[in-house]
Amino acid sequence: MIPILIQTFMLLGGLAFFLFGMNVMSSGLEKLSGGKLQSTLNKATNNIFKSLALGAGITIAIQSSSALTVMLVGLVNSGIMSLGSTVGVIMGSNIGTTLTAWLTSLAGLGDDGFTALLKPSSFSPLLAFIGILLTMMSKSTKKKDIGNILLGFGVLMFGMNLMGDAMEPIAEFAENNPESFKPILGFLSIPLIGVIVGAVFTGVIQSSAASVAILQNLAIAMAFTTTPITYAVAIPIIMGQNIGTCVTSLISSIGVNKNAKRVAFIHIMFNVIGTVVVLVLYIPASFFFEQYLDININAFGIAICHSIFNVFTTLLLLPFRNLLVKLANIVIKDKKGVEEHYEFIDNRLLNTPAFAIQECTHRCIEMASKAETCIISAINLCGNYDERRANDIIKIEDDIDIYEDKLGTFLVKLSKNEMSDKDNAEVSKMLHSIGDFERLGDHAVNLIKVAQEMHVKKINFTPEANADLAIARRALNDIIAMTVEAYINADIAAASNVEALEQVIDNIISSIKSRHISRLKVGECTIEHGFVLNDMLTNFERVSDHCSNIAVTMIEVDQDAYDTHEYLHTVKSIDNEEFKAKYKEYALKYKLN
Repeated sequence: MIPILIQTFMLLGGLAFFLFGMNVMSSGLEKLSGGKLQSTLNKATNNIFKSLALGAGITIAIQSSSALTVMLVGLVNSGIMSLGSTVGVIMGSNIGTTLTAWLTSLAGLGDDGFTALLKPSSFSPLLAFIGILLTMMSKSTKKKDIGNILLGFGVLMFGMNLMGDAMEPIAEFAENNPESFKPILGFLSIPLIGVIVGAVFTGVIQSSAASVAILQNLAIAMAFTTTPITYAVAIPIIMGQNIGTCVTSLISSIGVNKNAKRVAFIHIMFNVIGTVVVLVLYIPASFFFEQYLDININAFGIAICHSIFNVFTTLLLLPFRNLLVKLANIVIKDKKGVEEHYEFIDNRLLNTPAFAIQECTHRCIEMASKAETCIISAINLCGNYDERRANDIIKIEDDIDIYEDKLGTFLVKLSKNEMSDKDNAEVSKMLHSIGDFERLGDHAVNLIKVAQEMHVKKINFTPEANADLAIARRALNDIIAMTVEAYINADIAAASNVEALEQVIDNIISSIKSRHISRLKVGECTIEHGFVLNDMLTNFERVSDHCSNIAVTMIEVDQDAYDTHEYLHTVKSIDNEEFKAKYKEYALKYKLN
């Protein structure tokens, strides 16, 4: 009894090391790729072959088809991807996931000669040692990520070896008790039973890669016994494993919108229909090719069968991809009169920080564009008030508030994850910037109130004041457009020009105030004019300040420096020829008459 318990513990421990190593390795691969995976995924279109390649490539990169499906559920739930564009990616992921089986099949290489050096058990300890050195001693996040990849692979293969050792007593039992073990193999060789066993076991551990690795270890351990694992036993189990891997996406579909549920449904139906079709073909074929199916299978044979099955089912169902979408729409129906709800950014994306950062970046760009539209419209409303336009601006400002709240909350959660230096810098930039974009919306509302007061009280400035304000508006519109364009394009060179224009705007506002006082003294303007003018100019100045904040944040993040006062002091120093040249250019361009 005790030996059985020990071997069970070894198997469970090996499985734990295998899954942990895969998780560490995939996390390192994801962080090393940064946002490239997400930008690649966003290219998924109706071009099915491109989508297949993307699905396979990303799954190879993150070493998990289930993780990719969970990401797709999150992206569709956020309204970022359409349902149709996910089908090809899902199909491609089933091909990409076969790579792991080929890696783990190397454990079946012989122990003699040159082939022994190719066995992971021979070189994975060295890779793990190099990995831990890079992780502990390197200051570069990129090198640490590479270290995690090597360390993860080493731990994964250690788990593989541990599972292999745990299989040896099973092989000994089978060798000593062939009459007891043959009925078990005979039972598993019944196609439907094998499919069910493969599906249930894979569903429990939620990893087809681990399930395939265990089957490979069992085949290696039983290879030289009187009761080896045959193709007849392995093939149905491999079919079932593809169904079992859908459990993860099924769990991820809980609490999401209808379209996101359809993503999980398509993943399940793709694997189930593919397995059923192959099973229907396999059962009669097994009678004709029985002698071949009784041949012993090894780790490479399992990898080959796994690849052939996944590629075949993908090619089989590829022409019917649109029918899968229609079937998903039929089974998961929309409720009449109920509008589909999309998450702003789905929390499932927190599991893949690089993807989450890219989606936050897209949302920040949307927020920046809304802020630009909002504040420029409000500036142009002063002296030209329109109730309908004012209401439209207020609606946009409400959206900006939602963006700030949702993005801020999500980014704080995201910042708690381990990320690369580049990703950390991007999160820092967004956290600093969204507050300034939100404040631009607030100043837009303030300017609406100024415009409304001018309209109600019929306040008209003198021609001289209006001419000065026209120049101020033009400079302000330009600094807003310059800042938002620099942010959207991540253009540091353009951002470096913002501060010079902000300084010119400050001087313009100061001059306009001085000119108003001069007109007030000779009776050309009234105190009431002064109150309205001061409110308008105060908001103008604050708007240019927030543009400066956004630009400075971009520059500081790019330079990995976070001392705003020091940066501004350096920029405005008398020795900064570039700043002085830009300042003179803008001062001349926006010179008051």
